[in-house]
Amino acid sequence: MYVETTPRETRHSMPIETLGEPGAPGHVSGAPTLKALMIDYERRLILDALNASGWHQRRAAARLGVLPTTLLEKMKRLGIRRARAVEPLTPIDLTRS
Repeated sequence: MYVETTPRETRHSMPIETLGEPGAPGHVSGAPTLKALMIDYERRLILDALNASGWHQRRAAARLGVLPTTLLEKMKRLGIRRARAVEPLTPIDLTRS
């Protein structure tokens, strides 16, 4: 018989980053939890689809077979954001000499 040891409120409000860490509820010493493995797999699938589509979210959603809104929700939940371009260290002179 399975006995739930983690209260529902705690389980759903835990940050994703702590799910596979030692001491986290459901963690078996030395082995990540099924939930942590599933989250990692889902993150990799989403990142692969985004990279293949040039970070076009509608195309990535189509590749994954989900609605764009679902993809956006999953990206927010997993903390997936596209890195912004780094600004140049020296300003570019656009005036003509």
